[in-house]
Amino acid sequence: MDWGLLSIVVVGAGLVVGWAASRLLAAAAGPAPVPAGPCAVGTGVLWGVGCVLAQRGALPPWWVPVPLAATAFAVPLALADLRHRRLPDVLTLPSYVLGAVAVGAAALGGPGPPLVATAVVGGLATLGAHVLLHRLAPASLGAGDVKLSGSLGLLAGAAGWPTLVVVMVLASAVTAVLAGAAIVRRGLRWRDGVPHGPGLLAATCVGVLFPGGLPSVGS
Repeated sequence: MDWGLLSIVVVGAGLVVGWAASRLLAAAAGPAPVPAGPCAVGTGVLWGVGCVLAQRGALPPWWVPVPLAATAFAVPLALADLRHRRLPDVLTLPSYVLGAVAVGAAALGGPGPPLVATAVVGGLATLGAHVLLHRLAPASLGAGDVKLSGSLGLLAGAAGWPTLVVVMVLASAVTAVLAGAAIVRRGLRWRDGVPHGPGLLAATCVGVLFPGGLPSVGS
């Protein structure tokens, strides 16, 4: 396998995906415009990282679709949440399809049905937990966070329960840091509370790019 050529293709595809996602956010109903350049570059870099990790043997090749799916919309959605406190359906809903395709591809190349089962249970558990929290404390979690959580839980769950737990804890930690930054910098304010999307997205990307030596991700 020519990893050099493959890496160039993957990074180029990531640039296109990031740019296209930023355009979708700008054109969506209730637009949440974000800068196209950072979205394209950020996504290209993240896709390149996944490819390099596989090249160096840190990730089995069959696992690569999962981090690609997790990072496809991560930068545009994180910027949209930070700038507008919104996670538009135009990206959060397609992320379920993208996640399902990625998990299915990984299962076909790797552990098979057990990977799919773990991913589905992880996605349902994550979605259920966020739905419950949103019902109990609507001000602490937006509807966009709830919609996003299921697809990210699907991907993190595919890596195994330890990774899913770490991802959820890390997501909460990132949100707490943002809340602390808002307190320290009095000029930093968000509509409808502190955004939780960036924490969910960042934690999931880290979790699926560096899932550790878990049985479900072992070669």
